[in-house]
Amino acid sequence: MAEEVDYEALPSDASLGVNMLAGALAGITEHAVMFPIDSIKTRMQVFATSPAAVYTGIGNAFTRISSTEGMRALWRGVSSVILGAGPAHAVHFGTYEAIKELAGGNAAGNQWLATSLAGASATIASDALMNPFDVIKQRMQVHQSEFRSVFTALRVVYQKEGLAAFYVSYPTTLMMSVPFTAVQFTVYEHMKKLLNPSGDYSPVTHMIAGGMAGGVAAGATTPLDVAKTLLQTRGTSRDPEIRRVGGMLDAFRIIWRRDGLRGFGRGMSPRVLTHMPSNALCWLSYEFFKVAIREQ
Repeated sequence: MAEEVDYEALPSDASLGVNMLAGALAGITEHAVMFPIDSIKTRMQVFATSPAAVYTGIGNAFTRISSTEGMRALWRGVSSVILGAGPAHAVHFGTYEAIKELAGGNAAGNQWLATSLAGASATIASDALMNPFDVIKQRMQVHQSEFRSVFTALRVVYQKEGLAAFYVSYPTTLMMSVPFTAVQFTVYEHMKKLLNPSGDYSPVTHMIAGGMAGGVAAGATTPLDVAKTLLQTRGTSRDPEIRRVGGMLDAFRIIWRRDGLRGFGRGMSPRVLTHMPSNALCWLSYEFFKVAIREQ
């Protein structure tokens, strides 16, 4: 009988290629499945000038968008995510596993510091690659977007706003993503060990731990996500003040002046709703693909 694969031991000795390919497949799966909820989140976060683009909740947004624009509108921009998520998640998980190993995160015990460092490092690398794709995605998601093609959006945004348009939100993205990922990976690893101390193969454990990690991290970083959306969609706004917004602090001032404290929680419900199942699916897919590839 063939020796049974020690599932939970794989992170400590799996090759970088295995981790990167597993991460790429997991990332594409995660983003594609939850994309309609992400589209609703983007629309709820944008300061819309048209009453038709103001939504009271997830259900209201889903009903109005699907009935007035068609179901396809909820998937507009998904091709940008598919193009970017694979390479970005490959870099993300590959960096995570490499840094975790170097920092001693695979040693016995709860190595939370090494795990947090690995998660933060992974985010810095992957966000640099993903940020332009995320800008295009949100430009395609907004109400009455002029774009239907990723490459058309890429060309037009570059011609009108230059390279800076793709990275104006990068500092804000890092300010959000580094703590998000550090919290996510730390909660995930802690919950995984708590729920499955034996280290046996347990898909349910990965789903629960991943979902809880995603929900906690998403809720905590929503204010930064609102600022990021404002920066990434500034070129689509008809509001002169929003079109001139130059960075995270400018975005914070606009949000505070127009909507107060409540403004920093815009889109929190769909954001948490997106990240809980998507993170559960991402971790489940990642661990599965890692074993599947390893066994080939």
